[in-house]
Amino acid sequence: MVGTVLSTDQDDDNVFGFASVVNLTTNSSSPCIEALKKLCLDKCPQQHKPEMETVLTGKTKRPAGFFFQERMVNVPLEITEVLHQQLVLDMDHAVKNASDDDKKSLDFGAFVRLAPCYSGGGTGGANSAIYKYFDDEIFATNAEFVYTFDAPKMFEGDEEDLMCSVIVMT
Repeated sequence: MVGTVLSTDQDDDNVFGFASVVNLTTNSSSPCIEALKKLCLDKCPQQHKPEMETVLTGKTKRPAGFFFQERMVNVPLEITEVLHQQLVLDMDHAVKNASDDDKKSLDFGAFVRLAPCYSGGGTGGANSAIYKYFDDEIFATNAEFVYTFDAPKMFEGDEEDLMCSVIVMT
């Protein structure tokens, strides 16, 4: 796992967001990763299922990773850019300082992002979602493929129609 945390320099107790990539192959036995992979495959439309199975099973030349990020919604654009830049720097640092055996597991070729979104009323794909984070829309626009499904209800009586967009990027 490679990641970065967005916090103030003066006080590391104030965290505004984080970004991380978790290798799907080396963490495949984790119950959480297994559940996320199963969810992605179960909800995947038939036309993308072969590609999705390849990405999630790790049968690729370079490993795939789940790309997780969360932050305060009102974080300024400039700070969001820094968060992404820092994640890339952290990933480069991890590859540079890894043992020869570990380097391959850190050289990602594909990323799977589970992006929170709301229905935009379209007929499917990236255009039918209103993303919680603006950068997820950019990722979706430039992705290999995207599909969206209804997110499970978090609480009984929850009326919010939260959806999840699966964004597969190379």
